[in-house]
Amino acid sequence: MSKTAEPEIIVAANLSLGWAAVLDRLARPGIEAISPLSLSMTGFDDHGVATEVPAIRAAIDDLLSAKDKREVENVAWTIFPQRYWVMAQGDRAAFFEMFREAFPRIQQFNAQNNKRGSYFQRMVDFEGGGKGFNQLAWILNEYDRNPSGRRSKWQATTFDPYRDMLTTAQLEFPCLQQVSFTFSGDSGLVLNAFYATQQIVHKGYGNYLGLARLGAFMASQMNRRMERLNVFVGIAKMDKIGKTDSDFAMMLATVRDELAAAAHAQVQAA
Repeated sequence: MSKTAEPEIIVAANLSLGWAAVLDRLARPGIEAISPLSLSMTGFDDHGVATEVPAIRAAIDDLLSAKDKREVENVAWTIFPQRYWVMAQGDRAAFFEMFREAFPRIQQFNAQNNKRGSYFQRMVDFEGGGKGFNQLAWILNEYDRNPSGRRSKWQATTFDPYRDMLTTAQLEFPCLQQVSFTFSGDSGLVLNAFYATQQIVHKGYGNYLGLARLGAFMASQMNRRMERLNVFVGIAKMDKIGKTDSDFAMMLATVRDELAAAAHAQVQAA
């Protein structure tokens, strides 16, 4: 498989443009993967909500629908179940309990995608069964107790060698291995996410949206502001979709139009 010979470092002012910039590079002739990829995104409002470009979001969802793949919201849910957080009305203990109690039914409903767990499930119920270690609760409780403690303890893992070191030829979960939280100034929060591999077309946008929402949640519980999302990927892949596919070509045209418009606006503002 051909791939870029040098690492790619991409900085973007919002989530949609960050994903679009990665896709733009992957869609160039002769490139099937970026290895490694470092993507850093800003553009979060006072509530930690990630800024998006509606046309780009609509274009990727249209493609995913055309290819019978999970939509952006569905993928994002695997990292952060936003609807449950809204239902919990700001009560994080109730939020965690609601998710842990519901997840067995979610697994049964969609065993194909969830039989080995989900990213958020591993973070709040690592061993599973509703009785596993809740890494996010520990981080937040420890932050409440000692917010100036050592920085290396603000991290959660999703990869479990006992369950995940398998010889299966294709294994879609877990590609996200770990997240960590670092601080910026007196009130900022930065989320770092580490992927072994990432499917940019089918999963990338939803991954970034889920991570952004996870960061916003953690920031809200720490009385901080979500400022930056950093994503580190060992191999960022094009997925199994041809660059000449008509649905992909239509989506890519929209993506490149929006990237050009953003670049033009930046020049005009300079």
